[in-house]
Amino acid sequence: MNLQDQIGALDVGVDQLIQAVSAALASCAAIAAAPEPTHAAAIAEPETPAVAAAPEHEPEPQAAQVEPAESAESVEQAVQEAQAPTPTLEVGRPSPNEITMTISGQTVSLNPMQVGQLIEELANARASMQPEPPPAIPQGWRFASTKNPMIAVQKQSNGDRLLVMRHTGHGWVPFVFSPDMIVQMYMMLTQR
Repeated sequence: MNLQDQIGALDVGVDQLIQAVSAALASCAAIAAAPEPTHAAAIAEPETPAVAAAPEHEPEPQAAQVEPAESAESVEQAVQEAQAPTPTLEVGRPSPNEITMTISGQTVSLNPMQVGQLIEELANARASMQPEPPPAIPQGWRFASTKNPMIAVQKQSNGDRLLVMRHTGHGWVPFVFSPDMIVQMYMMLTQR
C-alpha cells in the first residue's frame, strides 16, 4: 500500500470515528432536548392539508388539547429516556494490528496508523484540558515502557533543549527542558 493509499485509509477511519462520536452526541442531545409533554402531543398529531398550506393571514395559536392519561404516559416516557444510560466507549482488539471502538452501537475499526493519529490528537487535546495529569505516578498505573528509545535533540535559541523520544506505543513524544532542568536530570541519571 503506497503512502496515498495509507493516508486515504487513515482519513476514512478518522471520518468513521468522527461519525460514531457525532451519532453518540446527537443521541445524547436528542434525549436532553426531549419536548415537554404538552408539546409532544401537539407534535405527534399529523398536520392536515389545510394547516400545511400557507394561509393568507396568520392563524391564531391554539392550545394543545391533552388528555390527562396521555400526559402521564408522555411524562413517564420522557423520564425513561432521561434515565437511559449515557453512551459508553467499548474498545476491542480483534487482531494484533487492529482496534475496534464502539460508541452507542456504532463500531469503527482502526489500523495501526489510525491508532497513532488518534493517540496524537487525543494527547494534543488532553494537554490543554483541566485538571492536569497527577504530578506523582498514580498507584497501580499500567504502562508499556520502551527500552533505549530513539532520541532526537535540538538546541533552542533561548538555551532550552528539545528532547524527542520515540515510544513504541505513543510514537514520538516531545519534551522541552530548561538548562537548570537538564543539570537536575543529569544528576538524577548519574546518581548511584
